Amino acid sequence: MSPKIELLAPGGDVDAIKAAIIAGADAVYCGLDTFNARNRASNISFDELVGIIRLAHSYDCEIFLTLNIIILEREFGTLAKLLSKLANTTLDGVIVQDIGMLYILKKHFPTLDVHASTQLTTHNVGQIPFLKKLGVSRVNLSRELNLREIKTITAVSHEQDVLTEVFVHGSLCIAFSGLCYSTSASVGNSGNRGRCSQACREEYKPTESGNKFPLNIKDNSAFFDLPALIEAGVYSFKVEGRIKGASYVHTVIDSFRKQIDGFVETGELTQDGERLYKVFNRDFSNAFLRGDLNQSMFIENPRDNSKYHALDKNNAISVVQIHDIEEKLNQEKAVLQADALDKIKYLSIEKRQLALHFSGKANAPLTVTATVSETLNKGFPDESVSEQTHTLQTERSLIASEKKCLDSEAIEKRFKSFNNAEFNLTELSTLDIPSGVTIAFKELNVLKNKLTSILGDGIEVLPEVTLPKLKRHPKPTNNKQSDKQETETKLSLLICDEADSNLAELAGFNVNGAEDIDVFFKLPDAYKRGCTKYVDFFNENPTLIPWFPSVLIGKDYDVAVNILEQVRPKLIVTNNTGIANRAFELGIEWIAGPFLNTTNSYALLAMQEEFDCSGAFISNEINNQQMKTIARPENFKLFYSIYHPILLMTSRQCFFQQSVGCEKPRIDNGCMLSCDKSTSITNLKDESFAIDKQKAGYPSIYNQDQFLNTEVIQDLSSLYDGFMIDLTNIGQGDKAAPDRVELIKNFALLLTQPTIEANAVNHYKKELSNEQVVAEQTLKSLVPASTNVQYHNGL
Repeated sequence: MSPKIELLAPGGDVDAIKAAIIAGADAVYCGLDTFNARNRASNISFDELVGIIRLAHSYDCEIFLTLNIIILEREFGTLAKLLSKLANTTLDGVIVQDIGMLYILKKHFPTLDVHASTQLTTHNVGQIPFLKKLGVSRVNLSRELNLREIKTITAVSHEQDVLTEVFVHGSLCIAFSGLCYSTSASVGNSGNRGRCSQACREEYKPTESGNKFPLNIKDNSAFFDLPALIEAGVYSFKVEGRIKGASYVHTVIDSFRKQIDGFVETGELTQDGERLYKVFNRDFSNAFLRGDLNQSMFIENPRDNSKYHALDKNNAISVVQIHDIEEKLNQEKAVLQADALDKIKYLSIEKRQLALHFSGKANAPLTVTATVSETLNKGFPDESVSEQTHTLQTERSLIASEKKCLDSEAIEKRFKSFNNAEFNLTELSTLDIPSGVTIAFKELNVLKNKLTSILGDGIEVLPEVTLPKLKRHPKPTNNKQSDKQETETKLSLLICDEADSNLAELAGFNVNGAEDIDVFFKLPDAYKRGCTKYVDFFNENPTLIPWFPSVLIGKDYDVAVNILEQVRPKLIVTNNTGIANRAFELGIEWIAGPFLNTTNSYALLAMQEEFDCSGAFISNEINNQQMKTIARPENFKLFYSIYHPILLMTSRQCFFQQSVGCEKPRIDNGCMLSCDKSTSITNLKDESFAIDKQKAGYPSIYNQDQFLNTEVIQDLSSLYDGFMIDLTNIGQGDKAAPDRVELIKNFALLLTQPTIEANAVNHYKKELSNEQVVAEQTLKSLVPASTNVQYHNGL
């Protein structure tokens, strides 16, 4: 029996969606003009979505809607209204990034099928049960995974009754999806809000290795890897491209359709993939899938490479040869475009026409005759109009009356809503209702509901969901604190070097005391297989709180889980949902780290109610006003990082090959564990960015400024239980590091008395003493290259 394989196509506008359907897509994902991660796509309206669903279903094609951004508190009312409307369509699924949205979908919209977006950075087996518990039925796996890793995660997914999907074609991000903050940090254009400015495609000043586009990588294509993905158990083969047009979508989907069908029928790959080079591409690579991360993944041309491929293939050298090849390619592109447009020109998403005719008389029921008409095969010789007629009556009869007579206004008020996304109400006739009759208005409502059910093919109409108002709870009470201290905010440190374990003591503080400092120890991203070094380290340093990173793939996740299981710490901070799930299973208290992108109260509720989370770092992407709207759950702590390097992106690929060069042609196992380099790249605006690779860490790029936010201490100390300062010196590059003991002392001074009384709803500004003003000035002199622009810009 052949495995079920879904070909999932992009649809950035109506024509592209039609092209995907006619080319043989099993499903299409598309977005509305709100709540989706492709703001640069044309996108579609809600009315168009309803028509698209009807068209797609007539071709046995499913439609998934992208709602794949992080959500702000103020948007949940609007979101609930949209989800209520979607729940009354035959939409096949929604694609989601935000944990808070997952929470309300599970709690209030159980009929909607939920898929985890690639923005959730799913890359280890522990994340599957985490997402399953939040109601997810399928996950899109991180594009950085190799075939072996995909197979391992898919096996666990099958055990959890969760489907996996993998991107098989289209643009590649050099950064882990969901963990790229490259433009958010400067101007608030967050990729997590669908406003990626593609800093990775920008031109930079020539690097030492001579590259002007050091972050630009080729497009992904697994066109010849389909058998291996099928063998790995992957259900859905997803094509990227919602900002591409109909011609691109039709060509790519048609090519993959033929390749998949040919393989299923013959057991062989029957297509050469040459047509993929005739539409937009940056050349192709399957290096992530092969697990062979090398320099050939990069390309100096961020724009369309189809011309250069044609020239190379035909060995065109002379001016005449180049001209002829370019002309031929342009003609081929024109043919592909014309072919796609010709095939979709008769596909219609027009609304069905609806006419309502009301009639009746005294002592007889009120009757409504609904006529639904639809044009079939529009534009073809066999074009015709299909009509369906439905006749319904009220349970009770009309009554002769001179008061409160039934009139056209009363009927129109209740039935005009049929002029909606599904129907164009062309007629609403009440001429055959005599004057001087009446009927109970509840009879009209019953009649309307019956008609709604019939026109909706018997599907129950679900009421609109209004989310209950969330209660704002005060800070949790610490039994060791006095009443006066309950509203104080605690300082915590983040370190990553074992030699820094005594930094708090050097600054004159105890560790983990009720009135003193917590110290988080940042664990690495990578480990030697079977590594137990950190088990011993935490057992010897029980006051240190383990801090788990965002990305833990394969054996690195296994080692991290072993640390949890062997050490059983009282408390951890994790930026990885797989670790969060295992901590929950082990009964270990955990705090959600800042890279879980928490921006709303519903995400806090999801983590608390489903996984016993005790606290969370609020995302540094949101601003002061956006923070104030968050409602703290009961007995839940809130944290915020006030000093840290500004991470722009993290990658599994090497940044040094294209910047300063590297003697190794490809990344090997030793690179992750032993490479320790730093350099910088500069864009054409003369802005420099630090490239940093720590031992056992992924290559990362940081902003030239450090994040330093002392304003929040005055503004929102009443909201936060803890402020953290990052003393790892990661991303510092060749700049001199500030005196960390002095940093601790001055930050601690800012958090001391006087504390202004606050309650759970209002946040009172804290006035600084003269001594604290000096401490604030000292911090700014210690960190001269600093910014807190995110705190003001927000999302």
